Amino acid sequence: MNQENTPTPKKLNTWLPLLFSLMLVAGMLIGTRMQSNPPTVAAIEVPKKEDLPPSTIGQGKLEELIRYIESRYVDAVNKDKLVKEAIDNILLQLDPHSNYISAEQLKEVNEQLEGSFDGIGIEFVVVDDTVMVVAALTGGPAAGAGILSGDKIVQIEDSLTIGQNINYEGILSKLKGEKGSQITLGILRGWEKKLRNYTITRDKISVHSVEVAYMLDDLTGYIKINRFSANTYEEFMKSLEKLVDEKDMEHLVIDLRQNPGGYMQEATNILSQLFSEKGKLLVYTEGKNVPRNDYKSTGRTFYDINNIAVLTDEGSASASEILAGAIQDWDRGVIIGRRTFGKGLVQEQYRLRDGSAIRLTVARYYTPSGRCIQKPYAGREDYDDDMAVRIENGELYDGHKVAHEDTTKFFTDAGRIVYGGGGIEPDVFVPLDSVLLNPYFIRLNQHVPSFAFRYLQTHRADLEKYSMEDFSAKYKVSDAMAAEFLDFAVTRGEKRNERQWPKVKDKLKMSIKAGIARLLWFDQGYHYVLNEADPFIKKAKQVVRQENPLSLK
Repeated sequence: MNQENTPTPKKLNTWLPLLFSLMLVAGMLIGTRMQSNPPTVAAIEVPKKEDLPPSTIGQGKLEELIRYIESRYVDAVNKDKLVKEAIDNILLQLDPHSNYISAEQLKEVNEQLEGSFDGIGIEFVVVDDTVMVVAALTGGPAAGAGILSGDKIVQIEDSLTIGQNINYEGILSKLKGEKGSQITLGILRGWEKKLRNYTITRDKISVHSVEVAYMLDDLTGYIKINRFSANTYEEFMKSLEKLVDEKDMEHLVIDLRQNPGGYMQEATNILSQLFSEKGKLLVYTEGKNVPRNDYKSTGRTFYDINNIAVLTDEGSASASEILAGAIQDWDRGVIIGRRTFGKGLVQEQYRLRDGSAIRLTVARYYTPSGRCIQKPYAGREDYDDDMAVRIENGELYDGHKVAHEDTTKFFTDAGRIVYGGGGIEPDVFVPLDSVLLNPYFIRLNQHVPSFAFRYLQTHRADLEKYSMEDFSAKYKVSDAMAAEFLDFAVTRGEKRNERQWPKVKDKLKMSIKAGIARLLWFDQGYHYVLNEADPFIKKAKQVVRQENPLSLK
């Protein structure tokens, strides 16, 4: 029997996938009771059902469509995959930060924001195809069971963990688990030949967002915040208390480099401790369906802080930009570094019935001067390639090469001109060290943790004689040690490059020294060593000691 085939119009071919996606996702969302989790950036009230538009797009069509596909379609289909792709396609039409999170991904995403996860509490590296314990976290289950630094994990339950196919993420997923569940580890200690078996009960493990806090000099404190999680304000205040009460801190450097943001409320709580006045506007949010919401200082400061410097770079985003923007707009301190990422959108997270979630942009945020610092995203490829563009146009090496997408002028409290539409520009520019982008450096640097661990194991007696301060000031990674490291990297598949090695050697020597310091004194040792030669830190120490920091460029 012959059938006449009518060609589908080109326009229909173009729009049909999107229309299908619209119907599929709209139907999926209808009837799904959406539960509000703590939002990614700000706590904004979700509109009530009676406030939503009366029209309901595609109601009931998803169920019909899925039934027809499952019962009548010519081939077998993966329904879950169809739904996920449909959701992704819909959200792709909105903005870069509205996204779908699968049920499998959601737990990990929430752990990062909540500042904790369920596990046994160890840090480990893979050295010579063996899982080595770097440290058992104080107060954690592993430390309580007797796990020590240097122990080799050769068995997890019934699975061996020795060999060339060891995968860091795979080991991590095995060690993590629900609180209260148990895991058995086979441990080899030192040169012992007999396997020690430890049965450890997993518990809640805190992940600190305040990575390190210490004094840079006799008057200047330093606090590095790596994200704004649910506990950041509490951690910040504990660090501040120690620096002020125990070290008599007067000035403060806040390091937000490579901080991707998080909860806005945590950032505004910290800002309230940096402004003594009550009712000072810190940031405000507003959207089409969300009324303006002002966040203001409380006036309840616990400590007197004199001058402030905030360190930023192209990886500082979202809540980091909120903090930096308020400090800059009120001339409360000096922003040092490079232009921030440029994320001025506020998301809320909604849980779906199957355990997955959507993170939906509901508003924009504005700095006190009225700036929205969200960079343009009409061209998604340009948005995704923004960092490459900054490198190519030379902006990361010369602050005068910043191209303002929005030339609207805004003014700080002292009348200085600032711009929106693409991040927070620093008051004092610090160029990027080009070695950090050298491909040869990047490849070799990934072998530093393993080399540092192995080196410490064979030189522990000599290295443990140092205090952290003496190690930073006096210990030198020799050329011979650097050559030993290169040999180590070559045995792991890297190639010798006589032209590039002289360019990257000094930076790798500093990385090795910092890697050893991390093993001896954890994050504080790592940052203490790196900060000694960091141009950001040098400039910050110089700036905050001035009577008028904003006068120094």
